[in-house]
Amino acid sequence: QVQLVETGGTAVQAGGSLTLSCAASGGIFSDYGMGWFRQAPGKEREFVAFISWNGGNSRYADSVKGRFTISRVNAENTVYLQMNSLKSEDTAVYYCAASNYVGLPPIHPYEYDYWGQGTQVTVSS
Repeated sequence: QVQLVETGGTAVQAGGSLTLSCAASGGIFSDYGMGWFRQAPGKEREFVAFISWNGGNSRYADSVKGRFTISRVNAENTVYLQMNSLKSEDTAVYYCAASNYVGLPPIHPYEYDYWGQGTQVTVSS
């Protein structure tokens, strides 16, 4: 059983930067691909970014490509999401998730096995 805890969410002004962290425990971190999702009020949870078990492969939603960077440090059991040039539409609860996937990078929530509790990011314009 993998436990995930996100930290780093806060309120920030548009154009600013923020880094989210997700610490994993209870499993072998390098067994999992890791993803970030977000959910705004009244909207479905949406894919943000994915990174493979060794960091060699990543994928981003078009809405964040070029602004967000996902990374991981397996020795620290941690995955990060660096967010730059933040916009008001980035406001959401951000979740990290672990996937024991095989094949194409998972971009749907149902492809993930474990989830964190989420951290709120609020971007004011």
